[in-house]
Amino acid sequence: MSEKMSLFARLRQGMSRSRQQMAQVMEMEGDDNTPLSEDYFDSLLDAMILSDMGAVCAEEAMDKLRMVVKEKKLRTNGEAKAALKEILVGFLQVEKPSLKWPMVILTVGVNGVGKTTTIGKLALRFQGLGRTIVLCAADTFRAAAADQLQVWAERARCPIVRHKEGADPAGVVFDGVQSAKAQKADLLIVDTAGRLHNKKNLMDEMEKMRRVIDREYPEATVRCLLVVDATTGQNGLQQARAFREAAGINGIVLTKLDGTAKGGIAFGIVRELQVPVMYVGVGEGIEDMQAFDAKEFVDALFD
Repeated sequence: MSEKMSLFARLRQGMSRSRQQMAQVMEMEGDDNTPLSEDYFDSLLDAMILSDMGAVCAEEAMDKLRMVVKEKKLRTNGEAKAALKEILVGFLQVEKPSLKWPMVILTVGVNGVGKTTTIGKLALRFQGLGRTIVLCAADTFRAAAADQLQVWAERARCPIVRHKEGADPAGVVFDGVQSAKAQKADLLIVDTAGRLHNKKNLMDEMEKMRRVIDREYPEATVRCLLVVDATTGQNGLQQARAFREAAGINGIVLTKLDGTAKGGIAFGIVRELQVPVMYVGVGEGIEDMQAFDAKEFVDALFD
């Protein structure tokens, strides 16, 4: 089995819960060769909502499907399902920003979504592509956050910039930028605090960090990645809305697609925010962070 196939197999396994639930609902109206009926449209809508896609997104997909069925004169359940899959792939195909070096990645997300682990896996991923990395522990408010990032820095054998707990995050970012410039690193990955209880504080903090980067590192491309736990369902969409307002996110990392997640939340986030999913985490291993592929994701959900 190739690496690509094995990664898809893990993605498919991680989304097994949604796929099985959706299949049970759809199979109530017959198999792929059964003549298409209004009841099958209802079952497709129910299946999508079960996947955590959200009612608004699911209904939009159904409206598009009805148009395609009419235009192409589709006749069977299987033809309708194939058409729906194409529509859903289209929902997820938002243009991804290109990689331009040097780069700073600001990672944001509420506590517990796997943000620090994501940073470590991204560092190893880019190292595998021949890039040099510096990590920056700018989450100075959560106890032991820097210690956790230190562990990943040691695993990736890359330098880390950290201050004592409670230090000014913008000051840590300043030192991180200086370190990255001095070492001519390709990538600086910054861990930020995952607090949403006061969006104004979060917004002010992010703005301070961005000002430091823009002033001290104008040649760098800046990306802000939101890490979302795929098991949180519609809460993930609420988080995405809040962080978009506070941090100006331009990419999503979907974590914990490892057996308990439904995964459909990806559609709601992408459709509303028009921000691409960049990576998905399909397990605990270092190799289980993979680049997002819309067609593989939809196949893993349906097939």
